[in-house]
Amino acid sequence: MRIRSFRLGDYAAITMIWRETGLEQTETESLDALAKQLAWDSELVLIAEMEEKVVGVIVGTLDGTRGYFYRLAVDPGYQGHGVGKALVQALEQRFKKKGATRVFIMVNQDNTTVLPFYQRLGYQVEQFITLSKILSS
Repeated sequence: MRIRSFRLGDYAAITMIWRETGLEQTETESLDALAKQLAWDSELVLIAEMEEKVVGVIVGTLDGTRGYFYRLAVDPGYQGHGVGKALVQALEQRFKKKGATRVFIMVNQDNTTVLPFYQRLGYQVEQFITLSKILSS
């Protein structure tokens, strides 16, 4: 397995993975969010490849000394083979190099099946309430 930075040619593969794993919002939202992150720091969008096939993706962002990641997704045919773990660990290393001292992730409260995965990687459930608001154009 190879972990590398995102390349423009990866977009179709990662949107397919997001779609298959239920993480894609709308294609426009996905492209806009990805474009903003790539403009901000392209080194924090990582791809996992096996035999030259894109099999996983993770998108990270940095706010001072706090790293955040979201949209971690692994092709269903490759889940359970360490791809997600390798992506998280590679992103954590990049965060450290950029001065991050803590990493946060948000998980949808209905997606509790992923909690054991993150807990095995050393993440703890925090008691926060997240509020959001959609800003119309």
